[in-house]
Amino acid sequence: MIHSTAIIHHSAELADNVEIGAYSIIGAKVKIDSGTWIGPHVVIQGPTQIGKDNRIFQFNSLGEMPQDKKYQGEATELIIGDRNIIREYCTFNRGTVQDIGKTVLGNDNWIMAYVHLAHDCIVGNNTIFANGTTLAGHVVIDDYVILGGFSLIHQFCRIGKYAFTGMGTAVGRDIPPYVMVYGEPGIPRGINREGLKRHGFSTERIHSIKQAYRTLYRAKLGYKEAISCLEYNFSKNTDIQLLIEFCKESQRGIIR
Repeated sequence: MIHSTAIIHHSAELADNVEIGAYSIIGAKVKIDSGTWIGPHVVIQGPTQIGKDNRIFQFNSLGEMPQDKKYQGEATELIIGDRNIIREYCTFNRGTVQDIGKTVLGNDNWIMAYVHLAHDCIVGNNTIFANGTTLAGHVVIDDYVILGGFSLIHQFCRIGKYAFTGMGTAVGRDIPPYVMVYGEPGIPRGINREGLKRHGFSTERIHSIKQAYRTLYRAKLGYKEAISCLEYNFSKNTDIQLLIEFCKESQRGIIR
C-alpha cells in the first residue's frame, strides 16, 4: 500500500491499510489512521494527526510550520478528522502557541483545490470550501458552511452554521448562522434558503429564520434593539436562539 518511491520518516505511525502514493513524503510525528488514501507528491509534516477514510489528492502540503513571524519552532500540530476529501494544491499549516496550538479540520468536509487553512483555524463538520478559498489565522468555521470560490476570510472571523458566501466574497466580520453573503466587501443578501432545504429544514423553520433575518437586517432597528426583539419574539425557537447566541458571542461584530 506504500509506493516504493514514497519517503516515510521512522517516527511516523501509519495504520495497516493506509495507502501512500508515489513520491509522497510523510515526516516525523505524523499519525495516519486506517482507510486513508494519500495520493502522489503529497508532503505531510508533523506533528500531524489524520483520521480514518480520508482522500488526500496530489500536491498537497499539510502540517507545515505556520506562516507567522512569532513562530519559534514550538511543537504545535495539525489535526484532521475522518472522511474528508482534500483536493489538489491545498496548504494546511500547524497552530501557534499564541493561540490554541493547533489547526483543526473536522469530519466529512469537501475541500476543493488551492484552499489555504492558516494557523489556529478551526473548521467543523460537513463544510464545503470551493476552489481558492483562503482562511487567515484564528478563523472558526462552524458546521455545514459553504464558502464559494476564492472567498477570503479575515483573521479572527467566525462563520456560523449553514452560512454561505458567494464567489470572490471578502469577509471582514463574523457571519451569523443561516446568512448568505457575497461581494467585496461581503454584504448580507438574505438567508441560505436552498442550503437549509437540502439539510431537511421544514418550510416553517425556514420561515421563522427568514423573519429573524428581517428583524436583524431589514427592520431599521439598532443592533441591540434588534437582538432584544429577537429574544422577545423567538424565546422558544431553538434555531433563532442559535442565531442570538452567535451574535452575542461575536468578538469582531457581525456583517450587517
